[in-house]
Amino acid sequence: MTQAEGTFNRLANPTRFMGLASTILPWLTGLTAILLVAGLYLAFFVAPEDYQQGHTVKIMFIHVPFAWLAMMGYSVIAIASIGSLIWRHPMADVAAKTAAPIGACFTLLALITGSLWGKPMWGTYWVWDARLTSVLLLFFLYLGLMALWQAIEEPSRAGRAAAILAIVGSVNIPIIKFSVDWWNTLHQPASVVKLDGPAIHSSILIPLLIMAAAFTCLFFVLHLMAMRTEVLRRRVQALRLTHVDAAGATQGARA
Repeated sequence: MTQAEGTFNRLANPTRFMGLASTILPWLTGLTAILLVAGLYLAFFVAPEDYQQGHTVKIMFIHVPFAWLAMMGYSVIAIASIGSLIWRHPMADVAAKTAAPIGACFTLLALITGSLWGKPMWGTYWVWDARLTSVLLLFFLYLGLMALWQAIEEPSRAGRAAAILAIVGSVNIPIIKFSVDWWNTLHQPASVVKLDGPAIHSSILIPLLIMAAAFTCLFFVLHLMAMRTEVLRRRVQALRLTHVDAAGATQGARA
């Protein structure tokens, strides 16, 4: 067994995960707060206005991180789903299930802020272009995953069904990413991650990257907290089933 496999197996243990999460969360929460304060200050008080968009460009500092995290959240679900289907690790299923509501929230926020940004820039809140439509589809995929986990009572069956849907739906992630290159769209091409370097001035790029780091840390804070809650919920459910079985066995013996 490789060192990476050993680490993966240790993290798949719910008890060890709970201990690790308790250690990481306070530090990660503090880092998130620092990055958010710094990012918001630089974005809204230091970064210059755009010569065309004026103050409206400030929406970018929250819209772009929301859009990035919408895709990252689904990628986390897809990777965890592979681990759940292939290695049957219980924490992989927990990671996938708890990431869905968080990812759905970031996707909804990306759609809302994008619409607010689009109105003054494009003259409309919504157009059915490739990127907007594929992000809307991503939001529906999140809702579908959440509905599957709620609709199927047996956890293992729900996890397998949701994992298959998540893996199939992951084809939408590269479509979102490269839609501006493949089809005509109102969105501009990639301007941050480029082979020849970012096409954004550092006065805007630095606050944008700090905001992206802040919201990424926030995602993992929320995800770790949700995973801990889900582990505790499953433990309580298992204890209840054990007590019910024990009570049934006692009544059967008396009869």
